[in-house]
Amino acid sequence: MTAMASSAFVYVTYIRSNPETVWQALTTPEFQRRYWFGMHQECDFRKGSPWKLVFEDGRVADDGEVLESDPPKRLVLRWRNRMRPELTDEGDARCEMTLADEGGATKLTITHSIALEHSKLIEAVSGGWPKILSSLKSLIETGEPMDSIYSRAKA
Repeated sequence: MTAMASSAFVYVTYIRSNPETVWQALTTPEFQRRYWFGMHQECDFRKGSPWKLVFEDGRVADDGEVLESDPPKRLVLRWRNRMRPELTDEGDARCEMTLADEGGATKLTITHSIALEHSKLIEAVSGGWPKILSSLKSLIETGEPMDSIYSRAKA
């Protein structure tokens, strides 16, 4: 039996907050719009529910399904890009978010993987997740997302 080729991106960050607050930030559209650069997710985050990531103008960037949901500890999504044909053609990926209470902070781990070696999707998300999660961390800890910090720095 041969092992299946795959690609994965793992990102770990610690956020000075509790898992319930971080979970709410990950699953609430109003909160998401503040740190996800205007985008939001449409979903009730229950196992089996459809999921999509939507631009401000209504275009769908990615979609899929909730594979697992254990608030505020774990969320697993089937994830498929809908904006770039070369990424869509790679098929479904898996995005796992785990939250662990670290006593005064939450350890948030994102694991985005696909059963394909040298995936262009994984290359793309490896550039996006650090920006999104840095903005999330900044928003929770300081009240300001990264885009407002970037705007001030450029002024």
